Amino acid sequence: MVFVGIDWAEAHNDVLVMDEAGAVLSSARVPVGVEGLARLHALVADHAEEPGEVIVGIELDQGLLVRSLAGAGYQVYAINPLAASRYRERHTTSGAKSDAGDAKLLADLVRTDRHNHRPLAGDSDEAGAIKVLARAHQALVWTRQRQVNALRSGLRDYFPAALVAFGDDLAAPDALAVLQIAPTPERGRALSRSKIASGLRRGGRQRNVERRAAEIQQLLRAEHPAAAPIMADAFGAATQARVAVIASLVAQTAELEARLAEHFDRHPDAEILRSLPGLGLVLGARVLGEFGDDPTRFSDARGRKAYAGTAPITKASGRSRIVLARVARNKRLADACEWWAFCSLTRSAGARRYYDALRARGKTNHQALRQLANRWVGILHHCLEARAAYREDIAWPEPAELRLAA
Repeated sequence: MVFVGIDWAEAHNDVLVMDEAGAVLSSARVPVGVEGLARLHALVADHAEEPGEVIVGIELDQGLLVRSLAGAGYQVYAINPLAASRYRERHTTSGAKSDAGDAKLLADLVRTDRHNHRPLAGDSDEAGAIKVLARAHQALVWTRQRQVNALRSGLRDYFPAALVAFGDDLAAPDALAVLQIAPTPERGRALSRSKIASGLRRGGRQRNVERRAAEIQQLLRAEHPAAAPIMADAFGAATQARVAVIASLVAQTAELEARLAEHFDRHPDAEILRSLPGLGLVLGARVLGEFGDDPTRFSDARGRKAYAGTAPITKASGRSRIVLARVARNKRLADACEWWAFCSLTRSAGARRYYDALRARGKTNHQALRQLANRWVGILHHCLEARAAYREDIAWPEPAELRLAA
């Protein structure tokens, strides 16, 4: 066996090859791209006869470089940068750090400690595509929400009537359509009912247009404290720009969601995920993309729960024992799982009973949702393992007192 450490960068990669005794066989700095990959493979081929004899450590779990290494047949370990940093502290106290030194550290780590790390998952390209689309969709949603928050903050300073008229959902078509043509209080008060109705129709409203237009007109003409005209005009220009950005983000998010639906519905695991209460298109795709579809990635439900970040950690020393929420986790997956738990409360009687029991024991809403998410991740693992759709009676058997009452 030979052990390869790769410290990657945008312009070059430092590579070091080590034998089983820890002796350095070769090292080099190679460029990125096809030429660099050819030199990397040549460097490894000088010391290994078969690809299966090569074990690679790298602080990266995706991208062209990682896929090329896995495609060549190497055993690839994606090392968490925090774990690599702690490993460095075990062997040096000077604080020295270099790219070549990091390549050696990674090679040494997979030589001696790879049993403590998980090899790169062999997810399918279909799962990889879903992950890319789900992450992009989530990024657009977060960006849109930041813009909406900025819009709300600005309106509060000069146009409170708009906040009263449109409430919390400033990304709704009605709000965007009216604010685009009336970004200031003066222009809002001057709007006729017909102009508001025309704007609502352009925004996509088809029902109750006249009634909604009359409501908006009345609310925009209500008396509120007013900013100086020059300030209102400046705020109005900023609002008009933000409204255009939010409208574009809304359209692009919808388009990306349609593409996500195409990929997700074609995946063989989609039917199982969609059978679970609370998992629709978006959350189901996020969960599938982040977990991947390699059936050997998680040996049991505990490993899947730890990866999702829903399983707690225990700190015990002597008589002290503290149970805490897991900090080191896949934050995107943990977020998706907690939303899944929240959505399941109205779709699963068993989940609702479990949540209510946790709240009755003094758990906060967040703690109860996280614990419920932990149960859902375990249920998902068993469904995928058995290749079976979700069944409420198996996942949440009714308590004996409820069965007797029935």
